[in-house]
Amino acid sequence: MKEPARRRWLAETKWLADHLEDPTIRIVDMRGIVQTSMTGPGEQYAVYRGQREEYRGAHIPGAVYLDWTADIIDFADPVPAQVAPPERIAAVFGKAGIGDDTTVVAYDTHPASQFATRLWWVLCYYGHDKVKVLNGGLPKWQREGRPLSGDIPTYPPAIFTPQPRPAMRATAAQVLAALGQPNISIADARDADQYDNRLKRGKRGGHIPGAIHLPREAFFDELGCFRTQQEIADEARAAGLSPTNQVIAYCNGGVAATSVLFCLNLLGYQHLTNYDGSWNEWSNRAELPVES
Repeated sequence: MKEPARRRWLAETKWLADHLEDPTIRIVDMRGIVQTSMTGPGEQYAVYRGQREEYRGAHIPGAVYLDWTADIIDFADPVPAQVAPPERIAAVFGKAGIGDDTTVVAYDTHPASQFATRLWWVLCYYGHDKVKVLNGGLPKWQREGRPLSGDIPTYPPAIFTPQPRPAMRATAAQVLAALGQPNISIADARDADQYDNRLKRGKRGGHIPGAIHLPREAFFDELGCFRTQQEIADEARAAGLSPTNQVIAYCNGGVAATSVLFCLNLLGYQHLTNYDGSWNEWSNRAELPVES
């Protein structure tokens, strides 16, 4: 019998607590932050950073740390925070003890788990489906009084074999070609102020023409836990999404978009694509259309 999608992709805190000593599992702390500041009326600037020091202070026992701003990005790409090429991914995951047979459990402290879901997407994009996101992240783990550690673990190197799935990552040209296609939905995971051009981050404000607004927060409760399957399905239906359509999600840097894609994945959606360049790329290319 096929495992239910929610149980396959979501790890509950009790399950993880029961599997802390499982050698086939690698827990990955993905804590990070997007620091924003106002540079003028309605204009915002963002700085991306990891939280390695916070990890060193205390983390779930046995967890390794990966920095979403350094370890899994392409330093040669002018667009910030783009996914790293295969050879770098193989090296980084292999050094962390993540091999082809490893089950990865990712967590962070973000109220929409967007850094943990970013790792989920990176792994799936590179053909590795043995990955779960911790429901509620570190905050839920701490609320329940579960153990923390300051020890930095080391693991034997592993062999990770990247097998890219091109359909899971869209270029700007592919998004442009998708505009107006009846079988493709484009979802904007950013805040409403950015979508409506009341707040601009980048050279231009607004959104990709025809994109629906589907903020990542819609799928999470006030404690940062994933809503029920029914509630997630209701949000997706209200946004006009269909499991038979391809859904291309974007945000500012291809990270918040993965929260939306992960939740649609919980519903069994099969055709999920991340526009990795997102608004960081789209807003800065004058030849690409904008709707505001």
